[in-house]
Order: sequence, then C-alpha cells, then structure tokens
Amino acid sequence: MDNRDEVSAFLRSRRARISPEDTGLPVHGRRRVPGLRRGEVAMLAGVSVEYYTRLERGNLKGVSDAVLDALCLALRLDDTERMHLHDLARAAGPQPRQRARAGKGVVRPGVLRIIDGMPGLPAFVKNARLDVLAANALGRALFSPMHEDPSCGANTARFAFLSPAARTFYLDWERVSREAVGVLRVAAGKNPHDRELSNLIGELSTRSDAFRVMWGSQVVHVHNRGVKRFRHPVVGELELDHETLDLSAGDGLGVVVYSAPPASAAEDGLKLLATWAATTTPQPADG
Repeated sequence: MDNRDEVSAFLRSRRARISPEDTGLPVHGRRRVPGLRRGEVAMLAGVSVEYYTRLERGNLKGVSDAVLDALCLALRLDDTERMHLHDLARAAGPQPRQRARAGKGVVRPGVLRIIDGMPGLPAFVKNARLDVLAANALGRALFSPMHEDPSCGANTARFAFLSPAARTFYLDWERVSREAVGVLRVAAGKNPHDRELSNLIGELSTRSDAFRVMWGSQVVHVHNRGVKRFRHPVVGELELDHETLDLSAGDGLGVVVYSAPPASAAEDGLKLLATWAATTTPQPADG
C-alpha cells in the first residue's frame, strides 16, 4: 500500500491554514490561494523548493527526523499532528514482506477484572479502530443505544455516523464525531496496512456524507481525556469526565473510564443508571 495521497493531502491542508502574516513573511501582490506557498514553507523549513515539492507530492521515503521536525515547526503542527507526520514517514519506509493481519485485539483477563471491579463507573476497552471489545455493566448501560443497534457492530465511530440515535445521544454530536474521525486518521497513519480499518473508513465514507466531509479536513486527534455530554434515553442528560488509560501493549488498546464529580447531578444520574442496569440484560459489547 502507498500512503502518498495521504501525505500530500495532510501537508497541503496544513500549508493552506497558515498565512504569511502568521509567520512574519512579507506579502507581495495578490495571492490566488489561501495559506503559504511551497517556496515559503521550504524557506521556513530550511530546505530547497524542489525538495519540499517532492515531500508534498507524498514522497517521505528516507526523510530524516531533523527535516520532519523542521517541517513541523514551519507548518506550526501541534503535538498530535507532529506525531502523525512522523507516523506517515515511518509508514512510507520499507515494509516487511509479510504482515500479520490486524485483529480486533485480545482483552487480557486481568483487564476484564479491573473494569468489572469498578461497578460505579462506566468503563470499556476499545482498540484503535474504536471497536468496543469489552465493557462493564455500567459501560454497556451508558452506551445502550449503541449496543441496541446491531448495525453498529459495537463501534463508536459507526454508531456516531450511521445510527440515527447518535445525534440525540451525544449532545455535542459534531465535536464527538470530529474527534472520532481524528482518532481513525491517526490510526490509519500508524498502520495503513490495517485492512479492517481501511474497510471501516471506506464504509463510513460511502454511507455518511458527514464522515466524508470531516475525513477530507485531515483532522487528527488523540482521544485521552475530556468531558462528554449525553442524553441517555433512561436517565436523561449526563455530563461526564472521561479518561483513556493506555494498556501499553503495542496493540492500540485502551480503557475508557467515565466519572462524575462528587455530589453532582451527573453522579446522581450514574446511580440511577446503575439501578436500571441491574434490572436489564444488555447485549455484550462484542455483539
């Protein structure tokens, strides 16, 4: 597989968002397109125009870390974007002849015991493709609209873009969806040979106009912490903090845990959700 198109689109999108005024460069005459010109990026990065043109055409093979770091500074990339560019460069390098087909990932028994040992906090294990591989009872209850929709395949990106229930469930649907797109793009940069990921992106691009537009924006995102607001069909609105704990096994698995501040309305909502979960038998996370 060749990631030249991905590299080219990413660099062009980042060049287009920076104006000469942002960098202190002089502006001469009318500019037909927004953003910096290739020559201006080359000058800021300390490389020739010909060399930068080669890079923006998608050829990152053999590019040194020093040049990549200079590009990151010239294009004003944040930490996530910087990581993504380095991932794209690694993926452009020589690949092993035989590559194991990436699976969904195996959740270790110890991890299952950990999430089940947090009955008062919704928790689930996800992979880089945003498949929910396992969840505790409260985690399944919180995401019951997703688990009740068999077309989602227990995948939060598929739920966000393909399930009508998602736009009601996520009070900040557009932000959540854009973050999901960013997570998938980071995953694609790390492993462009993941066929299941490619199939998921292709499916979402075909079936969702919103996904296709967001994917074209080249957004990248690391899903590690934040606040999400839900409108749960049973307990109503919930505003929950979330943290993603990296399992550090090299397979992209992480534990997502939701919590509420003490004595808050959200904490009361979680207690009500736990009571409801105890009286229902939702479908398992892996379908």
